[in-house]
Amino acid sequence: MSQPIQPKWHTVSEVAQMLGYGLSKTKQLVATGQIRSIKDGGNRRVLPIWVDDYIARLVEEAA
Repeated sequence: MSQPIQPKWHTVSEVAQMLGYGLSKTKQLVATGQIRSIKDGGNRRVLPIWVDDYIARLVEEAA
């Protein structure tokens, strides 16, 4: 039985949807480096661990 392929990275739009944020807010978080990303051609890509890191920082700051 084969496993579905897991995405290796996400678009900024996908990250916005995952976090429940608007696209403009997510783009701002990426532009300011609060969510790490890499440039892939004309697009920004975000590794899943970088989304997890951002959420962990939010939780830590709230504690």
